[in-house]
Amino acid sequence: MTKAHAGWLAGLVMTLLASAGWALDIPHVMVLPLVILLIWWGFSRTDLYLSAVLFLVPLSINLSEFGFTSIGWYMPTEPMLFALLLLVLAQWLSGQSFDRDFLRHPVTYVVGMGFIWMGLTILPSSDVVVSLKAWISRAWFIISFYVLLAAWFQRDIKARHRFLALLLVPLSMVIAYTLIRHAGYGFSKDAGHWVMKPFFKDHTSYGAVLALMLPPAIAMVFQSRQSMLSRVLWTLGAIWVATGTILSFTRAAWVSLAAAGCLWVLMCLGFRLKTLFAAGLAVFVGLIFSWDALVIQLERNKQDSSDDLAQHVESISNVSSDASNLERLNRWSCALDMFQERPVFGWGPGTYQFEYASFQKSDLRTIISTNNGDVGNAHSEYLGPLAEQGLLGGLFFLSLLLVTCHLGFKLQRTISNPDDRILALGIFLGLVTYFVHGVLNNYLDTDKASAPFWGFLAMLVVLDICNTERAQDLKKNDS
Repeated sequence: MTKAHAGWLAGLVMTLLASAGWALDIPHVMVLPLVILLIWWGFSRTDLYLSAVLFLVPLSINLSEFGFTSIGWYMPTEPMLFALLLLVLAQWLSGQSFDRDFLRHPVTYVVGMGFIWMGLTILPSSDVVVSLKAWISRAWFIISFYVLLAAWFQRDIKARHRFLALLLVPLSMVIAYTLIRHAGYGFSKDAGHWVMKPFFKDHTSYGAVLALMLPPAIAMVFQSRQSMLSRVLWTLGAIWVATGTILSFTRAAWVSLAAAGCLWVLMCLGFRLKTLFAAGLAVFVGLIFSWDALVIQLERNKQDSSDDLAQHVESISNVSSDASNLERLNRWSCALDMFQERPVFGWGPGTYQFEYASFQKSDLRTIISTNNGDVGNAHSEYLGPLAEQGLLGGLFFLSLLLVTCHLGFKLQRTISNPDDRILALGIFLGLVTYFVHGVLNNYLDTDKASAPFWGFLAMLVVLDICNTERAQDLKKNDS
């Protein structure tokens, strides 16, 4: 029997199973063909399995929010990712390996060392079970969205565009769902906090993902090797994501996009990373010496968040009465105090929300403060690891920022292919939005943010490897 005949036979069997489930009103039997198909893809077509996961990421739902289960998994994506993790581990134990250039890349080195250190902080954790779960969760995100996606990008050039489309199409559906619900409430700010549920837990995570996706979507508009229909669709997609970002009322997303836009202008003007780093360091030192005066100036801002977009932007710097901003200061203070008490290994991955309550200071508590550990984490991708994994945990994420910026600037100088250079720029600026957003929030424990974040990193690394190989081939031909 040929593969084609086997495929047709398998399709016929699954169709009959689904029909039988429908006729007998047995939902489990109806789902069985889909499960069988996914299992087959997992073993024989990892690219199709990953494609299914990526498409489902923006549409996944956390069942714990409905009270169905206490397990905080996003369904159906995280069980699928866990199964894929087990499959990859089995393949690795059987002797299969990944591309050496990819494994030796500086970004991979930082990602790997950070993951290893995260695992080492489990044993001294204040809650070993919670930390182990957080580490395993990080494992399936990195393996699936960084390692396997990189292998897919290396095998198939078209996969880079498909990856973006597989995220953008379902995300556009979520935006449509959100805007329709939001319109029913007159696009008010208060309704904008929850109308994206159940697909996103709140407007901040929703805005962060939209900001991540906007620069690559814009970059795809300017790809020359595509049909006019594709260009129109990418243009509409970029406009749609921009509309969703504006109406998300997520101030951190707006700030992150403004920062990415400023960086793009500076890159176009020819500024080098070293110059920008030195300028940033000088500004940081200046802020330290003028901190008291800056705080006094910020405390004069009494503008709370508002339905008016201009007033909502103005409220970003309000640290005198805006509860959201003040609660961030409370969480950051707790994270720093937790780090001071356990500076080496931290309190353990995933434990911040269960430990920070006793570190709250009475003068920093707000009307939305809680001791129950049920309303979020450290609100920072930099301070969270510092509190949970000690000094090295914070340094590894900071190192990831630095190597990503170095790679982004390097690719703009060295890539000769215009389409690849524009794509690399869009991907890099998308990552910049998250690194900026990471100062105010942290979402890498969710599939929503992890898929584009780790996937974008993988694409930059592959673009760098391919560009290096192309340059080496040209040298060989010249010689």
